[in-house]
Amino acid sequence: LCFTDEGRNAVDHAGGAHIVVDHLRSLCSKTDPASEKLLTVFCGMLMNYSNENDTLQSQLINMGVIPTLVKLLGIHCQNAALMEMCLVAFGNLAELESSKEQFAYTNVAEELVKLFKKQIEHDKKEMIFEVLAPLAENDVIKLQLVEAGLVECLLEIVQNTVDSDKEEDIAELKTSSDLMVLLLLGDESMQKLFEGGKGSVFQRVLSWIPSNSHQLQLAGALAIANFARNDGNCIHMVDNGIVQKLMDLLDRHVENGNVTVQHAALSALRNLAIPVVNKAKMLSAGVAEAVLKFLRSEMPPVQFKLLGTLRMLIDAQAEAAEQLGKNVKLVERLVEWCEAKDHAGVMGESNRLLSALIRHSKSKDVIRTIVQSGGIKHLVTMATSEHVIMQNEALVALALIAALELGTAEKDLENAQLVQILHRLLSDDRSAPEIKYNSMVLICALIGSEPLQKEVQSMAFLEVVSKLRSHENKTVAQQASLTEQRLAVES
Repeated sequence: LCFTDEGRNAVDHAGGAHIVVDHLRSLCSKTDPASEKLLTVFCGMLMNYSNENDTLQSQLINMGVIPTLVKLLGIHCQNAALMEMCLVAFGNLAELESSKEQFAYTNVAEELVKLFKKQIEHDKKEMIFEVLAPLAENDVIKLQLVEAGLVECLLEIVQNTVDSDKEEDIAELKTSSDLMVLLLLGDESMQKLFEGGKGSVFQRVLSWIPSNSHQLQLAGALAIANFARNDGNCIHMVDNGIVQKLMDLLDRHVENGNVTVQHAALSALRNLAIPVVNKAKMLSAGVAEAVLKFLRSEMPPVQFKLLGTLRMLIDAQAEAAEQLGKNVKLVERLVEWCEAKDHAGVMGESNRLLSALIRHSKSKDVIRTIVQSGGIKHLVTMATSEHVIMQNEALVALALIAALELGTAEKDLENAQLVQILHRLLSDDRSAPEIKYNSMVLICALIGSEPLQKEVQSMAFLEVVSKLRSHENKTVAQQASLTEQRLAVES
């Protein structure tokens, strides 16, 4: 009856689910053949009843059916038919967020791992995988699965299937390594497996990176990116040579490489470059050069990670910022990507890297390269971003341009209507204090150019700035007084 929508609704209206769940509870511990047969049918009914129906899934979860099903699995693990029905009913319920919290209070992790270890047939393992994957999205259950020994099972499957070309083995390798990466997404489970970089799991995952299987290379790089989620781990990994392994992996994928592997390896390098002490080490290892090989990539996810990695690497590294900022090919590609309207992430990262090259190098050569490549208009547009951090980065870069190379950039700044934009930012009550402050610093610098000074005079900046003298932020108020004096002198 529960196989169709009409049947489900009829059973729902008649309160059938309550009756079945009550019977499940009372029969749960009985192991005679007749009871087990009935329990199998009840689980099948719940499976059909809850199939692709959120409302009925929630109803069953609220009735508290989950602990009963977990108990059932433990008691009847020898009965293959009952176990399968129970697992499929689980699978339907495990998708819902509310169910994961309930599952976390049971010993489901232990039961599933115990069951998993006994399985020899591929389709039985597959069935358990289908329940494990949604459950492993919950951080509490991730840790329970790690503690129940799931990782050891997964590593064993990887070892047994890595050289096979059988379709089912390839599928099992993928599922196992994907699940492994998922377990590393939880902070506690990740740290437990890292074990200060000495963990056998971490070492095994490292050995996946030089593997010939694309799937393992991908999982290995993603696992490293997940391990690299705190400074301590990142510093340890860089000191222990992980960077060279990732660069070798990238090297294998430069020409017509696997895009997912490129993306994963760049993600790992980007995360590793976050701690200050790692930047110089990674730069001297040649990471910037390795990453630049992917400038030709037409794949937005790869472009996005490439930009993020370079931006992390040059943070407060003046020499590297200058070297990259004078690289005409890189700067031209950045200017091109600043117009990637279909890919907001790539567009945002390109703008941020352009600004970072100027802010960290403070170099006239870099500014000239960016002016010649047509980058100024993008920095001016970036000053109007909806993200304060990006606005601010743009204004600081523009202030450096105005201080160091105003003559070279003058025409572009004028064409990009920078003065009008600054007037808008200063007049807008919603502008953050740092935006107002940096806009005024920029105005003072722009006065050094005749055409820009004329624009400033024609736009009644004095009025706007004098209002800011009473701004609640002291730094803004002080800068307003200074700016007012400068404007008064120039007029």
